[in-house]
Amino acid sequence: MLDIHWLKTFVTLARFKHFGKTANALHMTQPNVSLQIKQLERATKVKLVERSPFRLTQAGLRLLESSERTLLELKVCQADLNAFNELGRGTLTIAVSDIISRALLIKPFQKFKAQYPGIDFILLNTTSSQASELVKSAEADLGFVISQKQSQPLHFTKLQKVSWCALGNDFHLKIKQNHKQNDELTLVLLGHDTRTRELIDEGLPQLQLPNYRVMEVGSVDAQIDWAEAGFGVAIIPEFAISTKPYLKSEITLLPDFSSTSLGYVVRQNQVLSTAMKQLLKWVDEEINHSKS
Repeated sequence: MLDIHWLKTFVTLARFKHFGKTANALHMTQPNVSLQIKQLERATKVKLVERSPFRLTQAGLRLLESSERTLLELKVCQADLNAFNELGRGTLTIAVSDIISRALLIKPFQKFKAQYPGIDFILLNTTSSQASELVKSAEADLGFVISQKQSQPLHFTKLQKVSWCALGNDFHLKIKQNHKQNDELTLVLLGHDTRTRELIDEGLPQLQLPNYRVMEVGSVDAQIDWAEAGFGVAIIPEFAISTKPYLKSEITLLPDFSSTSLGYVVRQNQVLSTAMKQLLKWVDEEINHSKS
């Protein structure tokens, strides 16, 4: 019988390819890592690791594939079992970008902490793509994302349509200029969230700008700061404006820009706890309130 701790150590070693780094990651001593690998090799009756230089044997590669699936299934199972626990204790891990969490989740989280003081929540600050991967691997219980297609093993629930706007002075005049003019417009775009960037790139031709260039700055907050400083125009989700009440630059709504949705992802057939269902209800109420 293979010990689950041996498999976890083996998978971690395969990732770091170094016994010392594996020991640090697992808060173990290096001799204990070596011992567990030897115990695993004795149990499987096959050599799994070549140590100098480090590499997995063919048998090790095969075991790695099965071990990763097994550990993921156990993690998902544990997450579902935790959801059945309605005693009001535990941890809720949520993967979400900084701008979405600040625009839509602060008030729902306040209500959540008041009603469920025994449940700690952890926010993982990520992009939409990373949030989906974290939910898929059961590193997060819930992910809030922009532009998620329905795909196994995730289920996407739409919360609201994402409307876009341009932050920058005289932008409404720029898009009406004659195409023969040579005015150059700098668009400050989100650089690290690939899903959002794909939407922006796809939507730019719809604006029929005379001339423009792209400058990547890394985040929605950075886009807004650069636009406020007069360097260009930020194309951002409209809900992001609510996090910046004292903006000086003009805001131009872009009703015909690329349409997409904001929503949340969970694993297919995931068991949702009462606390998580209540949190999602509060998020939905907050979104509806912000529309009115």
